[in-house]
Amino acid sequence: MGIHLERALGVHPDALKLRAERTKILASNLANDSTPGYQARDIDFRASLRDAMHGQSSGLSFESDRLQYRVPSRAAQDGNTVELGIEQAEFAQNAIDFQTSLTFLNMKLKGLSEAITGNT
Repeated sequence: MGIHLERALGVHPDALKLRAERTKILASNLANDSTPGYQARDIDFRASLRDAMHGQSSGLSFESDRLQYRVPSRAAQDGNTVELGIEQAEFAQNAIDFQTSLTFLNMKLKGLSEAITGNT
């Protein structure tokens, strides 16, 4: 009887990969806050995770067709759609969610290690 690591670890490895990719996207938005004409981008995290869990995505890297444009609540004169407060809040929430998935993954690995070594 073998251990199926994919089943044992659940959604958390895919969630971590997606969160890391989303961090890059949100950081790019923040870095281009003052770039005229820059269009803020993001991903639909839930849909991307669902696709990854069902094997419907070709890897977890995001090509431009997987990214969505963020719709601003107020238009800027220069065409930039980055709203600094919103991007900072999304970045902070994504960091918290990343840490949560990392904590769950660590707990799962610790449990597997204890089961393998016989420690309880």
